[in-house]
Amino acid sequence: MTQLNTPQPVLRSVLMALMLAIFLGALDQTIVAVSMPAISAQFNDVGLLAWVISGYMVAMTVAVPIYGKLGDLYGRRRMILTGTALFTLASLFCAVAQNMEQLILARVLQGIGAGGMVSVSQAIIGDFVPPRERGRYQGYFSSMYALASVLGPVLGGYLTEYLSWRWVFWLNLPLGLTAWWVTRRALHTLVVPQRQAQVDYLGAALLIFGLGSLMLSITLIGQGHAWHTPEVSVLVLCALLGLWVFVRHERQVAEPLLPLKLFSNRVATLCWCTLFFTSFQAISLTMLMPLRYQSITGAGADSTALHILPLAIGLPIGAYCGGRLTSFTGRFKPQILGGALLMPFAIVGMAFTAPQAAWLSGLFMILTGIASGLQFPTSLVAAQSAVQAQDIGVATSTSNLFRSLGGAMGVACMSAMLLAMLQGTGLSLAGDALLGSLKAGMPDEQLQLQLLTTFRHLLLGSAMVSVLGLTAALALPDAQLRGHG
Repeated sequence: MTQLNTPQPVLRSVLMALMLAIFLGALDQTIVAVSMPAISAQFNDVGLLAWVISGYMVAMTVAVPIYGKLGDLYGRRRMILTGTALFTLASLFCAVAQNMEQLILARVLQGIGAGGMVSVSQAIIGDFVPPRERGRYQGYFSSMYALASVLGPVLGGYLTEYLSWRWVFWLNLPLGLTAWWVTRRALHTLVVPQRQAQVDYLGAALLIFGLGSLMLSITLIGQGHAWHTPEVSVLVLCALLGLWVFVRHERQVAEPLLPLKLFSNRVATLCWCTLFFTSFQAISLTMLMPLRYQSITGAGADSTALHILPLAIGLPIGAYCGGRLTSFTGRFKPQILGGALLMPFAIVGMAFTAPQAAWLSGLFMILTGIASGLQFPTSLVAAQSAVQAQDIGVATSTSNLFRSLGGAMGVACMSAMLLAMLQGTGLSLAGDALLGSLKAGMPDEQLQLQLLTTFRHLLLGSAMVSVLGLTAALALPDAQLRGHG
């Protein structure tokens, strides 16, 4: 049951509440990145660093479709309030964590809460706004992502430098409580939908088991374990078994977490591939670039935040330009292909530019951000246009799934590659050089050269991975969007 004739004052209150919830969920994907060097230095642990971001993203990924189904059963107001409360409580746990394991567990809980805030917010708009006007309101939501992508690194950098990395999470407490109170008041008239949904709990558990095992194996390899050691072999077997059973289960369940029937649609499948690899690059680079800059130059978190700001600014610029071009031409391939072509060249440029070269490094980072922005919204619109009208919701959730999975796998793989490369520098323990430079400030000339070479090779590897996204973009048919002449 919807309330499409909502008075404007009520609608404004609802919109403000939903935008605040989305901003909070998006902010925690960007504000933590600049704090990662300080977190790893305090806990003396680089090996598990990837899980601070990956754990959050995987949990949010799996939680999104579950919250959608639970919203159909118990009401979306209850679900968004539950998600916001869990997010806020988990932020408290993050702020008081005493080791990396506690922080990762708290981040997983935080991701589960964020999944409810983000996904249910987008569904609630459908209860209050007619279909013809929903595009305008989705634009407001996109502006929250853009604001979070720019504000997050700067805010995280200054809080970390002048207070502590823990304030990145303490900040969520007043914001989360405000969002919960505003949402509770604004949505008091929202009724409980009557549709009886089936929640694919087993599918969610299998996906978590398979992906978790896969990322744990990647982490162990990065820490120096050979791929044929018993620990890694068992985890790889668990990953393959979990994902195989997940696929078999999804083919039989009535309302699957990941509807496999849509993979027969070539355009949608290739768009999901581009989303995966674009997010692989965009999210992993937000973790790697602060580590690179701070470990090599010895700069503080505030300077690091300003250093990576071009990367954050480029993304909304690319998204805006890509969206406008798509709307004007009715075609999606030129924008996706343009971003996919730009990505490897921009990353190679970063690899061969010293982090101290502020202007040139900033140029390549803003180009990388633009390359990501050109692909994100355009790939989503293309996937929505490629499927039947009744499958648009499922295509959207699947697009978000691949985007989150790409980011989580990117962070896990790139951090594992970083540790493996450091292992080959002749150090007794992988990560000693990185931790030493983060703690001591400006490294000596020999260590600085080692770190510069290591990050250069890592970025070149990242550029090679981005070629896979370019391959998917090249394979896309050059078709018109549905509804254009």
